[in-house]
Parts: sequence; C-alpha cells; structure tokens
Amino acid sequence: MTTNDLSSNSTDSAMRLDDFYRNSTEIIRSIETVIDGKRDAVQTALTVLLAEGHLLIEDVPGVGKTMLARALAKSVDCTVNRIQFTPDLLPSDITGVSIYNQVEREFEFKPGPIFANIVIGDEINRASPKTQSALLESMEEGQVTVDGSTSILASPFTVIATQNPVEMEGTYPLPEAQRDRFMARISMGYPDEAAELKMLRTRESASPLGDLQPVVSTVQLIAMIATVRNVFVSTAVEQYAVSIAQATRNDRDLRLGASPRATLQLVRAAKARAALDGREFVLPDDVDALAVAVMGHRLIPTNRVSGNGNPFATGAVADIISRIVAATPVPLGAVGPA
Repeated sequence: MTTNDLSSNSTDSAMRLDDFYRNSTEIIRSIETVIDGKRDAVQTALTVLLAEGHLLIEDVPGVGKTMLARALAKSVDCTVNRIQFTPDLLPSDITGVSIYNQVEREFEFKPGPIFANIVIGDEINRASPKTQSALLESMEEGQVTVDGSTSILASPFTVIATQNPVEMEGTYPLPEAQRDRFMARISMGYPDEAAELKMLRTRESASPLGDLQPVVSTVQLIAMIATVRNVFVSTAVEQYAVSIAQATRNDRDLRLGASPRATLQLVRAAKARAALDGREFVLPDDVDALAVAVMGHRLIPTNRVSGNGNPFATGAVADIISRIVAATPVPLGAVGPA
C-alpha cells in the first residue's frame, strides 16, 4: 500500500481546503490563548492529530507540557480522558476490566480511560513497563484486547503523552518499541521574556483553560483528517523520505536508525503540514521541517556521539538528522500533481 491509498469514504467526507485552513487556524488561535509564544509546538501538535498519530511531549517540569495537551483536547469537541501515570498504575486501570454481573450471571467489560478520542497520558515514564505496554496495541491497532475479547477504540484516536527527561529517579524509560509508536516528539522549551511576563499578568488569579471552548466539532475533525489523507504525495517525495530514512540506518554516528514506521509517519505528517499551509500536495520542505520531530526520538546515537552515555541525547540526534537532511539530494519532480 502506498501513502496515497485512501479509505473508501475519505474522498466523500473530506473538507474543502479553504474550510480546512479556516478551521485549523481557529484551533491554533484557541490553543494560543493558553500557550504563549510556542507556535511551532502548537502546529506540530495539531499536525500529529490531523495525521492520526500520537504525540510525545518531552521537557522539564513547568513549561506547559500538560497545558498544551489539554488545550488541544479542549479546542476540539471530542471525548477526552486524562491518565496520571504512577508506579502503582495497573494495565487494567488503562484498558478496563471484566466484572461479573450478578444479575445477568455473566462477565461484562467496563471500559477504561483509553476509550476516548484524545487520551492524555501525564508523566508516562512513571508507570512500570508492564503498564506502559498496555498502550502498545491501542496506539498501533486502535483496539484493546482484554480476557481474549477485542474492543475497537473510538475514531479518531490520539494519545498525547508527557514525560520529564531530567528527573530519572522513580521512572521507567520508554522502550524503543513504544517510542516508535509516537509519530512525533516535541519539546516546549522555556518561554521568552515577553511571553513569561504576559503569563504573570494574565494567569495570577485564574487558568485560561477554564474559558476554553471547542472550536471544531467531531464531524469537522473527521472531515479535516479525510482532507489530509487526500493530500497528494509524488513518487519523488516518497523517494526523498525513504532516502533520508535509509541514510539514518547507514550513518556512522547512529547505532539505531529510523524504522519503516518512521518513514510512513514522516510522510503522513508531511501531508498534514502541507494541508495546514493550504496546499493539496507535499513538498520536500514539509519532509525537512518534520524530520527531527518525527525521527529524533527513534534514533540512538553511538556512545562516541552522546558522550555521557545517554542513548537519547536529543541535541546530538537533532544535529545528525539535520546533517543527513542537508546531504540528501532533493529529487527532480518533487512537486504537486501534473
């Protein structure tokens, strides 16, 4: 299946590109009433949602990771559940559990918080690996299997997880298999002086989240996702994305390169970015702009590069990806449909 294969009804339910642009602008404007001065992070979060992926927000405490996740969720009229990950959290606390019904004399399934359109997983690395693994099936296949019975999750379905990469005591680092399930990883970073001063003046007495209202309905969101699916990707752009992924697997500074899933999700994210820019086709620039966010958390540098032995040295990995992207030739014909 190529990246241009569409679901049978995606064309019928797709939104016109001008309507898509207007709605996406409204979502971004809504989120930015809460998140000041972080346009890139906001756009990437929305890109992942529209590309039907999952987002990992990784940064130090207090910079707005959970605030961004909640603002995105509240800007869209979908079902939202939040899970606070702790060391004593059990897999059944996420997926749900079968309970014996005394009246019906049979077991019935009680769905867990994973059954929502948007699931916010706060401090995901504080739960045990067994609990973290409860998300694997749902993130990849959109379903949950409990006691041999499979339940389909709501559509659209997105997991937005946060974690603190600095404080390692009492945490369980995400395994490579689970990090690979996330379409993109972003960092919030500290606000600039003007944005931080504005926060002091406007948020002393109340949180702006309380006034946030949905600006897009579930039906509109589904139509926006269908619009992203219909964005054209030329063979040349597909080859460009594959060349970047292949280069990561052969780079001397990396001991783990990008997976085929990374290549697929890079193109999907590029389609969403193109639509957000008002285009019906993907350019190599879309791939370039998302390469670090989509591939950075999947790559592991060599010990020589990471220096301190940290396999997820984000700065070093970002530099390597930027070098690979700059060295990868842009193929001819990497434009829109004829």
